[in-house]
Amino acid sequence: MTSHLMDPSSIHPNSSAAFDVTLRDGTVERVSGADAYEPERSMTTFFRTDGRPTVDCWSVRMASFRTDEILAIRRLEGAASAAGHPVAAGTAAHGDAVLRVV
Repeated sequence: MTSHLMDPSSIHPNSSAAFDVTLRDGTVERVSGADAYEPERSMTTFFRTDGRPTVDCWSVRMASFRTDEILAIRRLEGAASAAGHPVAAGTAAHGDAVLRVV
């Protein structure tokens, strides 16, 4: 399986990493504290790796979503994720990146 990790050097020590997950029904779920995700059979799971370069047995599962329900996963960096501001559909905070569109 391929893990999708955030670059540890891009995460500020006092801020949380986060992902916005856009689901098929149009809702956006924010997963705060996660810095990696990977597909696990029919689910896509988000992990906190505490700066390790891979998802391993010490990683903490933060959230899981059915892979077939995910339209997009957006990584949030810096102030947007640290402040916990909601992200309106179709907008992106500075430094965001779409990691995968299914």
